[in-house]
Amino acid sequence: MIGERADRMERPRLVAGIDEAGRGPLAGPVVVAAVVFAPGRTPVNGLDDSKQLSAERREALYPRIAERALAWHVVFIEVDEIDRINIFQATLLGMRRALEGVLAVATAAEPLLARIDGNVVPPGLPCAAEAIVGGDASDRAIMAASILAKVARDRHMRELHQRWPEYGFDEHKGYATPAHRAALARFGPCPAHRRSFAPVRELLQGPDLFAGWPDPVPA
Repeated sequence: MIGERADRMERPRLVAGIDEAGRGPLAGPVVVAAVVFAPGRTPVNGLDDSKQLSAERREALYPRIAERALAWHVVFIEVDEIDRINIFQATLLGMRRALEGVLAVATAAEPLLARIDGNVVPPGLPCAAEAIVGGDASDRAIMAASILAKVARDRHMRELHQRWPEYGFDEHKGYATPAHRAALARFGPCPAHRRSFAPVRELLQGPDLFAGWPDPVPA
């Protein structure tokens, strides 16, 4: 019994890095990813905050992360759910679902610690967790999660572009760029737009939607 307890205490705690992509856009889902690397496994070279990498570099890293991770899971929270519970709650929900997804694979890897990019730990997580401001620039598992989430969301926005090419989703990925604002003013919102977001909601209510609306900083 004593030996078993000592073995559990000495076993390295696995870390599940969690990050999201797409909290700020006017259209499309918010996407959350969780990644667990096995202790001692050769890390993926070139990891960084997804915002600091080119689209080509992120695409190249995606399969390498998926191959080297002990477990990984990507969750899409779609527009209807975002509009129903708000983007903050939708993001927390995605974090819980992503963590549950990796736990389903790495159940023998206890104890597990979830590290979340940001300053909020979602309630009701199935394991210990901590929030790290700037974690996508300092923790390798969070970096990997940020890349998976960003690549998965960008791919999805290109698919939405095939359905509604007039909005240019393949270029701005749903963010409130001048080109996107102009397309919204001309065509109105499509089913991929978030009705709960003020610029879209106000467009449905009256004119002068984008007067003074600042240019976005993609997440």
